[in-house]
Amino acid sequence: MTTSPIHVIGGGLAGSEAAWQIAQAGVPVILHEMRKDDASGKVTTDAHQTDGLAEMVCSNSFRSDDWQFNAVGLLHAEMRRCDSIIMSAADQHQVPAGGALAVDRDGFSEEVTRRLEAHSLVTIVREEIAGLPPQDWDNVIVATGPLTSPALAQAVLDLSGEGQLSFFDAIAPIIHLESVNMDVAWRQSRYDKEGPGGDAAAYINCPMNKEQYEAFIDALLAGPKAEFKEWENVPYFDGCLPIEVMAERGRETLRHGPMKPVGLTNPRDPTVKSYAIVQLRQDNALGTLWNMVGFQTKLKHGVQAETFRMIPGLENAQFARLGGLHRNTFINSPKLLDKALRLKAAPRMRFAGQVTGVEGYVESAAIGLLAGRFAAAERKGGSLEAPPATTALGALVEHITGGHMDGGSFQPMNINYGLLPPLEAPKVDEDGKKIPLKERGRAKKRLMSIRALKDLDAWLGN
Repeated sequence: MTTSPIHVIGGGLAGSEAAWQIAQAGVPVILHEMRKDDASGKVTTDAHQTDGLAEMVCSNSFRSDDWQFNAVGLLHAEMRRCDSIIMSAADQHQVPAGGALAVDRDGFSEEVTRRLEAHSLVTIVREEIAGLPPQDWDNVIVATGPLTSPALAQAVLDLSGEGQLSFFDAIAPIIHLESVNMDVAWRQSRYDKEGPGGDAAAYINCPMNKEQYEAFIDALLAGPKAEFKEWENVPYFDGCLPIEVMAERGRETLRHGPMKPVGLTNPRDPTVKSYAIVQLRQDNALGTLWNMVGFQTKLKHGVQAETFRMIPGLENAQFARLGGLHRNTFINSPKLLDKALRLKAAPRMRFAGQVTGVEGYVESAAIGLLAGRFAAAERKGGSLEAPPATTALGALVEHITGGHMDGGSFQPMNINYGLLPPLEAPKVDEDGKKIPLKERGRAKKRLMSIRALKDLDAWLGN
């Protein structure tokens, strides 16, 4: 008896992960992706540059890989235990990034594309799904991300009766390594922390004194910026604010955010503390391109290079890509979706990824992972409960589907320990030794992570 395929719309990280999970469960899947580059012409989006699956358009970092003390690192660990194609490809194509897991974006995308194309149960169709999926598609995952096509977005909004919610993600510039002045800048990770690849000097650091910092802030505030019409409304997500918006919130904001100088020492003059430091993170496996960490911007292209060359060490910087903006769309998931990520108004349709209101590449892929597992279980005649809320995966589902908003507006969220049920901070360690008060919060995070992995193993049947 032939099993009808599940349809996944969108070949980003969430859609790719969903398709993989479905196929690995033994169910055929058709992955629909509108981007293509063939004889019929090239079709792309405002943010994407290739037709590769799981293309990363904003940052090459999956953030911290520390499962014991960081919630996103815990999410990495949980996804690895769930046979995540996204995590497997990320591990295979990682580049040095201190305590973070960063990837060569081209190699990462090519790996995901290759593995999905090679899977016997995956069919990739290059086409745009305009409007609602055909009625005979009885099991569909919509994973169209922040750049959902207008026709599909409007059809979903008409079906749900909800107004559109949106914000703008800002993209950071990328610099050619050979143009960085290493007589001024130096290599070091914050607190010399080693990352997954064992590199404790994964970042390039560009120091500023107070006078240089103040001049830079003046330039940010004065520089012409991309303007938006009043009706567009721009409720920026706090985790991805443009640097000039941060500067507008206070002149000291940046040096307590992406330009904080703590944990870094200039080897040329260790006795002088930098007033602020700009960090660059490796962007490709060759190490030829470096991303300006936290420097997403809406400055107009004409002034970006001039402004960023004010940074010591970047006086002659050559930019492989300047910063920019792209619109992000997400639905009111707590009202519209059930616990299995199905649209209440049309249960044949599930949603996954950033369109559900999770923020970040890893979180988007995680929801794709769960949507794929839910859809496959349903196609096989069964059902699957979400992982326990004590896990990072379960906590994300609870956030986007739970009735916990207390009348407030639903906003995108990264994974964090605040989404998991709390534990009391331990006062003694496993050997009975008293834990100093200042270290108990860290010990608490470790206990929450151990509990999460244990509960996930039970959910997986391990």
